[in-house]
Amino acid sequence: MDLLELLKAALYGLVEGVTEWLPVSSTGHMILLKQFVSLNVSVDFWDMFLVVIQLGAILAVCVVFFDKLNPFSRRKNAVERRGTWRLWGQVIAACIPAAVIGIPLDDWMEEHLGSPFVVAAALIVYGIAFIVIENARERQITGAHLARRRTALGLSADRYARIQSVFDMDWGTALGIGAFQVLSMVPGTSRSGSTIIGGLLLGCSRAVAAEFTFFLAIPVMVGASGLRLVKYFLKGNAFAPQEVAILGVGCVVAFVVSLVVIRFLMDFVKEHDFKPFGWYRIALGLVVIAYFAFFA
Repeated sequence: MDLLELLKAALYGLVEGVTEWLPVSSTGHMILLKQFVSLNVSVDFWDMFLVVIQLGAILAVCVVFFDKLNPFSRRKNAVERRGTWRLWGQVIAACIPAAVIGIPLDDWMEEHLGSPFVVAAALIVYGIAFIVIENARERQITGAHLARRRTALGLSADRYARIQSVFDMDWGTALGIGAFQVLSMVPGTSRSGSTIIGGLLLGCSRAVAAEFTFFLAIPVMVGASGLRLVKYFLKGNAFAPQEVAILGVGCVVAFVVSLVVIRFLMDFVKEHDFKPFGWYRIALGLVVIAYFAFFA
């Protein structure tokens, strides 16, 4: 067993656990990381690894939000259990646009839009979108003058968002957020970034937009991982012991890190907007362009 390869897998798990949930694009970070730290594995295993490692991150969502997502909880009354089943129905319905469009185009998008410069462009464009949307929400709710003074006045557009709980979400909003998820097919967009933007534009508070994004990831990532595993084995591949260890380490680290990052983001959005992530995306996009234009 090669210890160095396991340490590399742990590093990828760390990056996955951080970037999968923050709206900063895990793809952009993985592209940069691969330039400096590459796993000694086959191309087929590498392509599968980058997707299946997400299962560790998904398990963290199930753990953190277990009570909220559990329709069988004895602590819930009949109305609350119906609300939980309704939430699951909305999550599944919101996955339909991505499934209908994403599954047929998965290989084509990967082949034709995998360029680092496409990733960089998506990072920058959606980084700008976060900043513009957050500024517009504040101006729309409080007016330009109050928006400039919102810190002193204790005002925030988030307090006046139409949807303040995932259990208050209507079916149209859920489907609309699912439609925004289709945008994440372009590498560098960020699945969480596209759905959070959709949630904000459709009237959700930041916390609701983030929560629904987490929930939406469960069927999406499980489905994507299953599809990638099927493709991997249909090509005649099989796991060697070293590969099982690499995948296991990556998933475990992604799970542990995701537990911390999910809780961090939910606390962060209670007091802050998403503009810092927008500025970070722009900076990362410029770094990706500079690196691949002058050094790669």
